[in-house]
Amino acid sequence: MPVPSSPRPADVVCVGETMVVLSPPDDRPLAEQDSLDVAIGGAESNVACGLAGLGHRAAWLSRLGDDPFARRVLAELGARGVDVSAVETDPERPTAVYFKDPGPDGTRTHYFRGGSAATAMGPATARHPVLRTARIVHLSGVAAALSDSCAGLLDTLLARRSERPLVSFDVNHRPALWHRGEAGPRLLSLARAAGIVFVGRDEAEELWGTARPDDIAALLAPAPVVIVKDAEFGATSYACGMRTFVPSLPTKVVEPVGAGDAFAAGYLAAVLEDRDERSRLRLGHLTAAAALRTRADVPVMPSRAETDRCLALDEDGWAALPPR
Repeated sequence: MPVPSSPRPADVVCVGETMVVLSPPDDRPLAEQDSLDVAIGGAESNVACGLAGLGHRAAWLSRLGDDPFARRVLAELGARGVDVSAVETDPERPTAVYFKDPGPDGTRTHYFRGGSAATAMGPATARHPVLRTARIVHLSGVAAALSDSCAGLLDTLLARRSERPLVSFDVNHRPALWHRGEAGPRLLSLARAAGIVFVGRDEAEELWGTARPDDIAALLAPAPVVIVKDAEFGATSYACGMRTFVPSLPTKVVEPVGAGDAFAAGYLAAVLEDRDERSRLRLGHLTAAAALRTRADVPVMPSRAETDRCLALDEDGWAALPPR
């Protein structure tokens, strides 16, 4: 399967599985639908799309089947500005698919990803040349749950902490993929090895029984940067011995799927731009708000003019921003 070549090294390489997403066009449950919309989604490629939308060079490293779903994934990521030249084609295994099922208690997801092409990634994938020139490699706990070989790939990438590139890791626990008893210890070990860790306060409580942000940061030591997200309340970062809290923006929530990935994209974009810690959290909130306002896994990112204006506000100005 031909893919475009990369004209310049990527700032960030995101490693993980992307699937075709089939979702209802309205709020009715899956069983009542006569037709479905087709899109793509994957935690790591969502981050790559967000970074590209914010003006940074982002690449996605993975494997896909030799099928129409794979061509859809490549076309959409390429159209969003993501470099897909590192993606490998597997003629034997399929591209994964998942379905969204709206309901009164939120949207459920139904995965069909067992034995997919991406599950065959392993430690050898860590030798891909695209990783050598990146400033940041972004991973998530989703990949660790796909297969033993994928877990080995994350172990290999995270074992290089003392070398460039910087590795960021989103805990991103998916209960549908593995049991908490298995996930908790593995995700804790991976998070502690990363350079930047993103974790939700609620998932830390579920996985490790630790609910206070300060305690979560202590649990994840020696990770040098830990960002604890607490939904509508805000996010707290622990970096260079400093604790920084920035409240979330009031936002009408259409669907929460993808908001964590968008937050990571905003934060990492601000890291690339060498912004201070408060601005990094603010940009994460701005991009997360964009995701919360849409059913799409990947939202349209705010413009540079808007982000620069919001990042320049003082504390009172940030707190007074109208709902997004």
